[in-house]
Amino acid sequence: WWEQPPSDFWDRLAKINGVKVIQADPLGNLGVFRVNHLHPPFDNPKMREALLYVVDQAEYIQSMVGDLQNGKLCYSYFGCGVPMETDAGGEPMKGKRDLAKAKQLVKEAGYDGRKILVMSPTDQPIIDRQTLLTHEYLKELGLNIEYIATDWGTVGSRRAKKDPVDKGGWNIFHTWTLVLDQMTPPANIQVSGGGDKAWFGWPTNERLEQLRNVEWVKAGSVDEQKKIAAEINKEAFKTVPFIITGQFFAKTAHRSNITGIPVSPVVFFWGVDKN
Repeated sequence: WWEQPPSDFWDRLAKINGVKVIQADPLGNLGVFRVNHLHPPFDNPKMREALLYVVDQAEYIQSMVGDLQNGKLCYSYFGCGVPMETDAGGEPMKGKRDLAKAKQLVKEAGYDGRKILVMSPTDQPIIDRQTLLTHEYLKELGLNIEYIATDWGTVGSRRAKKDPVDKGGWNIFHTWTLVLDQMTPPANIQVSGGGDKAWFGWPTNERLEQLRNVEWVKAGSVDEQKKIAAEINKEAFKTVPFIITGQFFAKTAHRSNITGIPVSPVVFFWGVDKN
């Protein structure tokens, strides 16, 4: 059983006699493009807004899982295909890429040409492919990019640092997250606007926190929760805690004599058997 084979191998594995390739997670995953809100240039909201106009989810999905049929465009910070799905506020990403608009926002932000450090773990193909694509987008935008090829362990430790780049900090990293972890506002740490208490990147938006942790929790019905989720999505697109690079569905491969592999966002081994 190969839990997470790279997408490059899916077709080849599926052609091998006695091997099955299946989509084990019905909810899928969200690609994540995270920026550091504490330090220039992405402490400026116009710089973060500019990124929304320059990225292309379709290209990210193809880079991560090979083909759009293995993913879908999604402008919901909660993921798509779940009760709180909403595309409210997602207009900057829905249309065609607008490089002119993005460059104007960068100019208005007063970007001074400083280096922007982008970390990429080459031992994590899904993450590395997103980062390489972002590198190209930001070069098109005229930003001064320093691309650091490293490993996931180094990214994991460096992203926790709140120091400026010249003291060991960072500006951009990518990752991905289960839709399962994103689908309800209080559990969705990626969309938190809690400042120093938020997830790596430390975005601040008090209104976002009030909506996530108080108003949504106190809502009296699912319909009311959905309305509040739409407001959360709008606030998130204003703050840009992260950029959604698309929803994708990974596959797992196993010998056909293995049974009981669960269709679930989380891998459980209970009930798995070998005939």
